[in-house]
Amino acid sequence: METSHRAFVGDSREMTALSEDSVELVVTSPPYPMIEMWDDLFRSLDPAVGNALDDGDGRRAFELMHEALGDVWDELARVLVDGGVACVNVGDATRTVRDSFRVYQNHARIVEAFDALGFEPLPDILWRKPANSAAKFMGSGMLPPNAYATLEHEYLLVFRNGTERRSFEPGAEWRYESAYFWEERNEWFSDLWTDVRGTVQTVETDEGADGDLRERSAAYPFEIPSRLIHMYSVYGDTVLDPFWGTGTTSLAAMAAARNSVGYELDEGFINVFEEAVADIKTISRRAAEARLDRHERFVEERRADGETFAYDAEHYDVPVTTKQERRIRLYTIESVEAVENGYDVAHEPYTA
Repeated sequence: METSHRAFVGDSREMTALSEDSVELVVTSPPYPMIEMWDDLFRSLDPAVGNALDDGDGRRAFELMHEALGDVWDELARVLVDGGVACVNVGDATRTVRDSFRVYQNHARIVEAFDALGFEPLPDILWRKPANSAAKFMGSGMLPPNAYATLEHEYLLVFRNGTERRSFEPGAEWRYESAYFWEERNEWFSDLWTDVRGTVQTVETDEGADGDLRERSAAYPFEIPSRLIHMYSVYGDTVLDPFWGTGTTSLAAMAAARNSVGYELDEGFINVFEEAVADIKTISRRAAEARLDRHERFVEERRADGETFAYDAEHYDVPVTTKQERRIRLYTIESVEAVENGYDVAHEPYTA
């Protein structure tokens, strides 16, 4: 199996390299409106944002930031196939503007935007990220009533493009090989993920070791796009990330034997991605090994409890719970070739 992975330096409000109905899945984490580290970006996209912030008008700044993101959502509606899925990782923001402290509900605003475009909102997922410190946020120390809760979770918002599900030919090979294990389904399709944690990244820009360093909370650990890609796409599908960043979505797509496309304003991140690609064969094999190892442990635990299995996997020496799992086939990366704007990748079936 061959897949392609392309990253374009440009504005995702106009993804001219992509034609209509050319991607099956979107997995992305946009800049979060009203988080101060993204102020300069939003100012560059729309100078009116800077004017609103300078005037102390937080509500207007919030709306203008989301209007800028809305232009990207318009593009997603154009390039995503009917029935395709868009997954948006986002967190809310707390901020004091002038004398007003409040929470800015980014997740609610994005749901409104997608709904207005004709997307069908599907049940979302919460995942818990590490707290900034052991102490909770305090509005007034130990005294009521003016303290407030710390935001320690983010949203994985899920939308279907239109009202119809994607259709496949009966018994479609790629779809059945892309199946997940029964226990993976139960874990992944829970609306609360407590086992995925963000970490802090330090990302070096293209100015070199003596240049600026970009430090940010890694609200997007590899496990998140990896799960979403397995949940909402099949082998050979194309996954788009319009806010590509360090390319975590593309790395997950490579490991999962899907194609990928990314758009990114900062060319410096391309070099960061190149370093990660150097390890992608190892990442791919470890991911396949981990999935099969977890399933084998699940089988042992069930048998220890006296449970039996009615079906056997066709490609691995393990039993499975349902008929739909029998044709599961995992893939690893055989070779990676650098090409213009990205990489071509050859995959081979994983053998335990």
